Amino acid sequence: MYQTDPPRPPQETMPTMYDLPSELIGESGLPDEFHCIQADLLTETCQPPNYSSAEILLASDLNLYYDPRHTLWYKRPDWYMVLGVTGATQQQDLRLSYVIWQEGVVPFLVVELLSPGTEQEDLGQTLREVNKPPTKWEVYERILRVPYYVVYDRYENNLRAFRLNGTRYEAIALPDQRFWLEEIELGLGLWQGTYQQTTGLWLRWYDTRGWIPTLKEQARQERQRADRLAEYLRSQGIDPDNLS
Repeated sequence: MYQTDPPRPPQETMPTMYDLPSELIGESGLPDEFHCIQADLLTETCQPPNYSSAEILLASDLNLYYDPRHTLWYKRPDWYMVLGVTGATQQQDLRLSYVIWQEGVVPFLVVELLSPGTEQEDLGQTLREVNKPPTKWEVYERILRVPYYVVYDRYENNLRAFRLNGTRYEAIALPDQRFWLEEIELGLGLWQGTYQQTTGLWLRWYDTRGWIPTLKEQARQERQRADRLAEYLRSQGIDPDNLS
């Protein structure tokens, strides 16, 4: 392609999500059951009071292209949050990938769910190989400068969280296996319970009132409130089924 004068803007010359592969041949398989269920719980309970649903993107296993100089280099976080980005409202507009030079907004938080084969890279314990893409830790900390990075090891029930301080991640103290993110007025921590018919220790969002309820829990709470109201009306001699 010949250089134009003046040069064409990057938006016209850089590849977009439609040009970049969403999966590559030879990649590892799809996420396991735990990854899928855990990502669903994070998404369902992530409701920042100071951001509307139209101002936040929640993504799971969506390729993240981060370097305009190496357009095929990407990472695939298990779950991440981007603030100030509008999600698709029409099926045909759903993202194939998240492309930094196209979107212009860096993720606010990345969550990696440890597997035995990924632990060292997820925790920044592997060195970059010559002529190879940078590790996840390098990308999140030094290239994208993601403000928060969370790593959960379900095999050891170990939650670790890091906050960007200057140019490096610093560990966040987690005395109760949870921490508060003032920017979004939410906290993230480990919750023992049953979700999607599976009991275990899960990463979950909470607010100042407690754990944010799932849709199923909200429906159950509504039914309980309705039952209590009906019981009260009956105690007052009123039939709740005959109210006009």
